[in-house]
Amino acid sequence: MEGLKDPLRDRVVASVPVPATRPTASIFNSNSLPNWKFLKDFFIKEGVLPKQDCLSIINRATDIFRREGNLIEFSDPVTVVGDIHGQYYDLLKMLDVGGNPETTKYLFLGDYVDRGMYSIEVVLLLYSLKINFPSTMIMIRGNHESRQMTSMFSFRKECIYKYDLEVYDAIMTSFDTLPLSCILNSSFLAVHGGLSPELKTLKDINAINRCIEPPRSGLLCDLLWSDPVDSQDGRTAELYKNNETRGCSYFFGAEATKRILKENDLITIIRGHEVQKDGYKMQFWNGNDFPSVITIFSAPNYCDCYKNKGAIIKFNGGAVNIQQYNFSKHPYVLPEFMDVFTWSIPFVIEKVLKMLHAVLKPRVKVESGVDEKSIKMLKELEDCLTRSKDIREDALDQIVMSIRNMREKHEMLIKNTNSFSDGILSGEAIAKDNVLLDDNETFKRAITMDRVNEKRPN
Repeated sequence: MEGLKDPLRDRVVASVPVPATRPTASIFNSNSLPNWKFLKDFFIKEGVLPKQDCLSIINRATDIFRREGNLIEFSDPVTVVGDIHGQYYDLLKMLDVGGNPETTKYLFLGDYVDRGMYSIEVVLLLYSLKINFPSTMIMIRGNHESRQMTSMFSFRKECIYKYDLEVYDAIMTSFDTLPLSCILNSSFLAVHGGLSPELKTLKDINAINRCIEPPRSGLLCDLLWSDPVDSQDGRTAELYKNNETRGCSYFFGAEATKRILKENDLITIIRGHEVQKDGYKMQFWNGNDFPSVITIFSAPNYCDCYKNKGAIIKFNGGAVNIQQYNFSKHPYVLPEFMDVFTWSIPFVIEKVLKMLHAVLKPRVKVESGVDEKSIKMLKELEDCLTRSKDIREDALDQIVMSIRNMREKHEMLIKNTNSFSDGILSGEAIAKDNVLLDDNETFKRAITMDRVNEKRPN
C-alpha cells in the first residue's frame, strides 16, 4: 500500500495521516487468502479496494457462510462481541482488547452495519478474517443485516458512494446466508435479538429457511428482533407481549426464558441488539446466581452521541470476564456522504440571506417608498430563481422558500414593526438550559430521541 506523495513535506496539517491510494500489489497472500493485516491498516487510511477484490472477498465469505448451519456449536475460550454498527475504528480497538484473531476465537452477534459511516470497512475486514479463520471466527445475523434496514439507514448509500450497487447486492446475498445462532459450551444460547413463542427446542432453529429477507413475523424475525422486558424480576402479564418499541416481534420475560433454558438444558441467553450505558447488562431472573439474560453491546459512544462504553465477554474455562473500552477517534464524514461543495451550498445561501436580511431590515421608522422597492426587488429575485433551469431543483426550492419567508416576514414588519423579535430569522431557534449535565443524562436523552429509529419500518 502506498499513500499519496508528499515530497516537500509541507502539508498544512501534517498530523492527519496521508490518504491511501489503490493497492499497488495484490491484497491476497501467496496462499490466496486475504491479507487481513494489510487491509486493517489500509482501511484506517480510508482506502478503497478495487471492485474485483472487494467482490472476491464477499463471495468467498458467502460460500463459507452457506456451508454453515443455522445453529453453530462452539466452545471456549472465546470472545463474544455485540453490535458494531459501522464503527470501524472502535472495531480495531475491540480486536486489541479481545485478542489477536490468529490465536483467539471470536463470536460476533450481528449488526455489523448502519448508523456508523464505516460499515463497508467493518464487513470487508470481518469477512477477510472469516476466510482466514473459518472455524474460529463465527458471525451470526443481526436485524440490520437486511435490505430493508440498510436501505432505511446508511449502509446502502455508503456502498453506492464507495463502490456501487453490485457490491451492495453481493453483500445482501451474503447477509442472507449468515447463521442465526450459536450454542456455546453446550450451555449458552447466543442470538442477536432473543426468544420467540415459536421456539420450543433448538431443533426449531435448525428447521428455519434462513436464506431470505427476514419476514415481519415468525421465528426468524423474533431471533433478530425480540427484546427482554426491562424489569428487575422479569415478570410479564403474558408469556410474550407485543414489542411496540420495535414495531414487530415480542418482549419476553423471566417465565419464557426459564422454560426455554430448562427445556434445552441451558444456563443463559446471550444477545446484543440493545445499546447499554456500560456496554453490557445482566438480568438475574428466577432467583439464579447466574444471569438468565446477558446483553452485550460493542459500539462505544454509539452514533457519536450516546457516550456509552463498549464491552465484550470473554469465556475461558467456565470463567466469564467482561471487558469494557471507550470510543476511538475517527475521521469526520459529512451527512449522507456529501462532498464539501454540496454541503456548503445551504450554508452559503443562509449567510447571503442573513446579509440581505440585515440590509433590508428597517432600522428606523419605515418609509413606504423604500419598503415597496425592497419588496419588489425580492419578488423579482424570487421569480428569476423560479424560472432558472441551471439550479438543482431541491436547492432551488430551498432558496425560493427562504427568500419567500424573508419577504413575507419583511412585509409583516411593514405592517407591524413589533411583530418579530429582533435578529431572529426563520428557521433559527434560541435554546436555553439544554446542556446535558452528565453522561447518564446524555445517554437517557439519546435513548429518547433515537427511539423512533429502533422501530422496524413498514
